Amino acid sequence: MRRPTRSPGVLLAVLGLGLALPLALTTPDPAQARARAEASPASRGPRLTASADALTLTVPPEGAAPGYTLRVMTGQLSLTTSRSGGTVLATAGEDAGGALRFRAAGAWQHATGVTDWDWGNGVLTLTAATTLPGATVRARIVPSADRYRLDWQVEGATPERLELACDLKSAGHWYGHGETQTPNGGPATDQPWPLDNGQVVHPAFGPASYYMIDPFWYTSSATGLHVDTGQMMNVAINQGGDGLGRFGIESAQPYRATVFVESTPLEVYRDYIGIVGGPAKSDATYRQYAEPVWNSWAQFYTHVDQEKLLDYAQDLHDHGLTGHALQLDDKWESAYGNLTFDPKAYPDPEAMSRRIHELGFDFGLWVTLWINLDSDQYQYAADRGYLLADAADPARPCRVTWWNGTAGIVDLANPEAAAWYKARLRNLMAAYGVDGLKFDTRFFDERCAPRAGHAPTDYQRLGAQLADEFDLQGVGIRVHWDAAAHRAGFVTRQLDKGTGWDSLRASVTQNLAISTIGYPFVATDMIGGSSVQPAPTKEVLVRWAQSASLMPLMYASTSPVDTIDVTTGRKVVYDAETSALYREAVARHTRLAPYIWDQVQHALRTGDPIMRPVFFDFPDYEQAYTIADAWMLGPAVLAAPQLADAPTRSVHLPPGTWYDVTRDRTLQGPRTIRSYATPLGVTPVFVRLGAKGADKALEALR
Repeated sequence: MRRPTRSPGVLLAVLGLGLALPLALTTPDPAQARARAEASPASRGPRLTASADALTLTVPPEGAAPGYTLRVMTGQLSLTTSRSGGTVLATAGEDAGGALRFRAAGAWQHATGVTDWDWGNGVLTLTAATTLPGATVRARIVPSADRYRLDWQVEGATPERLELACDLKSAGHWYGHGETQTPNGGPATDQPWPLDNGQVVHPAFGPASYYMIDPFWYTSSATGLHVDTGQMMNVAINQGGDGLGRFGIESAQPYRATVFVESTPLEVYRDYIGIVGGPAKSDATYRQYAEPVWNSWAQFYTHVDQEKLLDYAQDLHDHGLTGHALQLDDKWESAYGNLTFDPKAYPDPEAMSRRIHELGFDFGLWVTLWINLDSDQYQYAADRGYLLADAADPARPCRVTWWNGTAGIVDLANPEAAAWYKARLRNLMAAYGVDGLKFDTRFFDERCAPRAGHAPTDYQRLGAQLADEFDLQGVGIRVHWDAAAHRAGFVTRQLDKGTGWDSLRASVTQNLAISTIGYPFVATDMIGGSSVQPAPTKEVLVRWAQSASLMPLMYASTSPVDTIDVTTGRKVVYDAETSALYREAVARHTRLAPYIWDQVQHALRTGDPIMRPVFFDFPDYEQAYTIADAWMLGPAVLAAPQLADAPTRSVHLPPGTWYDVTRDRTLQGPRTIRSYATPLGVTPVFVRLGAKGADKALEALR
């Protein structure tokens, strides 16, 4: 049904007379390709009704979808989504700067009253005035059983940014996003969980970011938001305690978003995976799940050489600290981009590789696409057009300053450049018995121009394709935002953490954030942290190992035998108990490997995260929505390790029958165990009896 254009005053006058407008139009079953054909009023599908101040879309339940109501206020454009009579998501009101807002000529504007609307073929089209004279907002809402599409743009002006603003409290608690930039040290020491319990201020949230992020957020009210863009975003959640979620796109292109409405947060997550895709395989092998990888970075940083690396490997071996691989991180090259060993620090890399293999480890190397200007390969690559071009001057190579100097970046969209780079990697690996690679830095930078016919997001796909040709040794790679990154099934390692308790806690909530935006194979940053901070204390190192033992993979660096405090240059020697407790954590993880491998196979079938928030499995357990120090590992294991410098902790057990592994007792939930004793050798962990995999988990943990 099409509504003829009238002024808002005429519309309100007509509605004010109490005249019912016959607006009961529907769309067919969304399972049939979500067709948008108009249907009769008798059909089960979205129905629109109008009142003096609002347009109301009613979407009935269908299958597992619970149904919802979307109320569009017309006097001041805003959206309120309700389910079962209660609000589950609302946009910001005019007093908070409006719902659909934009910045033009350096000033913020927003949509005001609806001046025209149309409902036909299952699409609600709105036109709204704005606070900028001569500019209007045109929006389209396409409802279906478990979501609605919201697309909008500004007409009559060229905006610099489009922004959707939501009232955080209307939806309960907020999650998703991935690694957060925060005023309190995120992501190294701060990862709010839920997001609204802290502040997120992330002005460079985009597909080329080194952060593991996706434009997806979900809430405790079982709603979700996915912003479909390849542009840079500016995201702020509760900035300054303002109670708003602001999701901005740095572009004049139309704003395209999907709002999910489901019964549980897990169903919202599954809806999102239905869009971006789940992993088609696991990039890591069974052994890489079962045993830790040891990486030299936090142990030595760049103060590493052949002698130190072999001493490190020998110490680990002699103290029974097993692992599937030992990786030489930065710095081993003669210059960044040469892909040749520095002969002064590594006089015999072949012998070094042989010895590492003799000790039972595979051998890995850190590599990057970034070629420094002082590399003997830089000019060669530049002359042949193998480097990304500068965004401001495409006639010259892009030069990017990073933590190791100034570099150009191999352009993976150039087939000749990609083939050249991969051939050099394979020659290096063959020459020195290198089994796998740790790719670092990004595959694109916003200061560069993508190759003709490509967008910045394409470099996530190209980077994923490159990395997929090599063994990543269970440390994975940091690609995101593109469906190829989801499908590749890479392990995701976090950004560098600090070495204190706050970073240990952030490593847990960050894994929960990453795994619930569609990357189920997660590891913390190196056990014990890094970030060029003082060496971790014995307690932090042991607790971190205990925590990681109850995650999908263990990513290790700081040796529990001894390490170097990079801030002082002094050697730190840990006592025998440190190594013993670390070995115990590794052994626990290895025993859990058959259970974890089952969860890997489940993730391949469903896309479900392995390490996940307690409320994914227990959505009706209200306390679960703010638990930041415990998680479910698959459906049967509740991990509650000590993450603070304290002798006890509280443990919240959801409904069900639980076996307390440490105290050898059975408990009935829901219940809260207060002051659970946690001496350094104790890692609280519980098995949900009767859950799938419980027997295998019990066998491993008892």
